[in-house]
Amino acid sequence: MSWKCDECGRTLIHANQWHCCFNQEIDNLFLNKPTELLYAFDKVLCAVANFDDVEISATKNCIVFFKRQTFLVVKPMKQVLDIKFYLKEPFYGANIYKVALYGKQHEHHIRISHAEQIDDAVLKYFKASYQLFNNQ
Repeated sequence: MSWKCDECGRTLIHANQWHCCFNQEIDNLFLNKPTELLYAFDKVLCAVANFDDVEISATKNCIVFFKRQTFLVVKPMKQVLDIKFYLKEPFYGANIYKVALYGKQHEHHIRISHAEQIDDAVLKYFKASYQLFNNQ
């Protein structure tokens, strides 16, 4: 059973669950960033928005994609998007720069600077992360 925060409107798994209670417009996270990062994010957004019942919110420094749980986090940085997703097992592909155990899942990070880097393999990671948390 999910719970919606009265202050920021984010949907969370448990009542009174800790979270960064801050909401803002997604576009604010791209101010003073290369236009190419916005194009890359738009490509992520278009792909992930097609998943069933996905909620999207912008916090202080990132964009969170959520259904039952957060499955994708996009953090616009100075020159790249740092994108975090989760897989059941660690995977060390060419474009994955960091893997860490997070509970029972493995948190993976990729850094994207251009929309062309978001290919079918990357989109499969995002779909696998979505399915990991939402098909339980």
